[in-house]
Formats: sequence, C-alpha cells, structure tokens
Amino acid sequence: MRHFEAVRSHIGSLHQLRHNDPYLISFDLLLPHGRHQGIYLTELEDEGGRRFLRVSTPVGPLAGADPRRCLRFNWEQRLGFLAVADLDGAPFLHLCENRPFELLTTAELQRLITELGTLGDQLERVVADGGDAL
Repeated sequence: MRHFEAVRSHIGSLHQLRHNDPYLISFDLLLPHGRHQGIYLTELEDEGGRRFLRVSTPVGPLAGADPRRCLRFNWEQRLGFLAVADLDGAPFLHLCENRPFELLTTAELQRLITELGTLGDQLERVVADGGDAL
C-alpha cells in the first residue's frame, strides 16, 4: 500500500464505495446487530511531501460537545483522535487516524478500519443517545 490508488483498489474490492473521488473514498462498514459506520479515507501530504492515509469516521455533531472531554479522550486514546470536520455543511466530531503510506499494509489497513469503525460506533451511540445516525 504505497499510494492511494492501491488503497482504493483494495477497499473497492471489499466494499461498495459511496464516494470515489481522486483523493477521497468512503463506504459503510457493517457492524454487529445490523449497525453500520461510515468510513472515510483521504490522502494527505505534509510540508515535506510525505504522504499519509487518513482514516476517519463521524461520531456526532460538535454542538453540545464538551471540549475538555474531547481533549481528555485524545490524551487517553491509543488509537485515533477526535477532530472537527464539516459533514453536509455542519461541524461534526470525527474519529481519525493517520498512517504514512510507506508503513501501511493491507492487514494494518483492515485492522485500523475495524478498530476505528467499532470505536466510532460506540462513541456515536454515546453522542447520539443510542442512535445510528452515521
């Protein structure tokens, strides 16, 4: 997995893509009990030209979120961090993780998607009071 096209090919062979743009793909990860979680993969580049894959999943609207709890979550978390990004024009909390392409394998990508999707669903249930809005 040295580039985004390899990620797109791998993910596209396993999931039906909802978005399939040059530097963004997304799909629904199926979870137990009929639940699902939207997963977004994007390519990022740092100032030095190093490329990263960002895996993210929305967990709930930013409105009403306690920033101290979000920062505490980020401090305690071993995988993933909370960030804010727009979803349909509204600010949403997203659970994210970045990986450099040169260290990314298909097994690591699958592990990352499964862990972030599962944790994102758990966070969403807390934020959405038991719902499955995302």
